[in-house]
Amino acid sequence: MVTDNLVLVEQLCLYYKIEFSFIDSLEAYGLINVVVIDDCKYLSNEDLGEIERLMRLHYDLGINMEGIDVISNLINQIAELQKELTVAKNKLNQLNIQL
Repeated sequence: MVTDNLVLVEQLCLYYKIEFSFIDSLEAYGLINVVVIDDCKYLSNEDLGEIERLMRLHYDLGINMEGIDVISNLINQIAELQKELTVAKNKLNQLNIQL
């Protein structure tokens, strides 16, 4: 399998100076997806922004895994609601109804 769009977890941990167990915990809570290829763990390049956000919550703000899970779920719910609101506004604009 090609690893062009993947980052080796070991390199990520060394670069950010974080523990491997942090990545394992994020995976256990279902907050990130880890790909295993030839006994090496990888993360998608697309997920790096999310991982950095989760790292800031944990290391900079001292939030535990349970708190990170709750915050992440709430942020995802807000994003979905914003999408729904945008769709509703677009439908109203198509009907020429001004808010």
